[in-house]
Amino acid sequence: MGTISVQSFFYDFFGVVISAVYLWFPAITAYYAWKFWMYYIRLRYVSEIDWVLLEIKLPREMPKSPQVMEIILSAMHQTSSIVAINKYWQGRVPTWYGLEIISKEGSIHFYFYVQKSFRSIVEFQIYAHYPEVEIHEAADYTKDFIGEDIEVSKKNWQIHSAEYILIKEDAYPIKTYVDYKLDKMETEEEMKNDPFASLVELMGTMKEGEHLWYQILIRKTGTKWKDTGAKIVDKIMKRDKKKEGEEIDFGAMRLSPGEHLITEAIERNVSKLGFDVCIRFVYIAKPDKFRFAVSNSIRGSMQQFNSLNLNGFKRFNSVNYVDYFFKKTREGWKKRRMFDAYINRSAFCKPYKRRTFVLNTEELATIYHFPGSVVRTPALGRIESKKVEPPADLPV
Repeated sequence: MGTISVQSFFYDFFGVVISAVYLWFPAITAYYAWKFWMYYIRLRYVSEIDWVLLEIKLPREMPKSPQVMEIILSAMHQTSSIVAINKYWQGRVPTWYGLEIISKEGSIHFYFYVQKSFRSIVEFQIYAHYPEVEIHEAADYTKDFIGEDIEVSKKNWQIHSAEYILIKEDAYPIKTYVDYKLDKMETEEEMKNDPFASLVELMGTMKEGEHLWYQILIRKTGTKWKDTGAKIVDKIMKRDKKKEGEEIDFGAMRLSPGEHLITEAIERNVSKLGFDVCIRFVYIAKPDKFRFAVSNSIRGSMQQFNSLNLNGFKRFNSVNYVDYFFKKTREGWKKRRMFDAYINRSAFCKPYKRRTFVLNTEELATIYHFPGSVVRTPALGRIESKKVEPPADLPV
């Protein structure tokens, strides 16, 4: 049998590929045409959404548990499903919201970023549970940093941006307000330890020429993470190793106290409503005011929610994560892209699609809620006067 040269092999191979072009070329063209169509109609749909930024001004006394915020978030979970024609013809995407806190040179502000069509629903839920607050439509604070000349804007400000994700799988819970006993209303206000307070206090330390932004984008998720939780529990309890007809070894299924705690926490975690989540920070300062320690302080504040045997947060995407070739060029490109993703409040759709994870309503309420009077930083502006109902016998 004669030998086949490498040259003749590739010649024959490419000959077969070219002769079958009428089979693979239409399929590839149709695939990329479909991809382009979906990208176009979704981009068009998202660009036509009307958004509104709502600022929530807090009263001086806020003796309520983060559980109240959990109720509000549960109501925001109830969004309508998308039918096929709306998804593939109009480009409709699931509704998402933005929960934001900013420090403008030490002055702290709370915001909800919502679609105008959902504004009344969100306002109703907030007023129903926090009747003392005031809600106002606010101008977009990010516009103050976007000049016509982008290069000049870069020189005026130094920017650090970072995103956070979960350390373990979504089904493992973080340390929540329930673990800190903040769900117990009978606890004296001064005896409460709110892990969220460290982040608020950090924001209060911003000085003139410094700005710190905290953003959580949320979107209703499906049930896949619940199924993953059930599989993890089965694995810990060794249910997955049992075959049909095989007798159960109850001795092998006996759990240690730590394993029992983990399975109980996972089952409790997946029993609540879940959201796809993206968490990001942006720190902006004048070049002579920029403090590199702020980045580590943010990481320390996020570690307040970490549990060694369950879950926690870790920094995932940062402008500092650029090494080797063309470092300054790539760092500048990444910095601009992450900043654009923030100001566009984008994480679930291209061109700023990010890696997201799942948190339930209890976990979200832990990392974003209106702090009580236990947080006494003077930078947290509160309403001085208290609103009361007029007397019933007031003459008209």
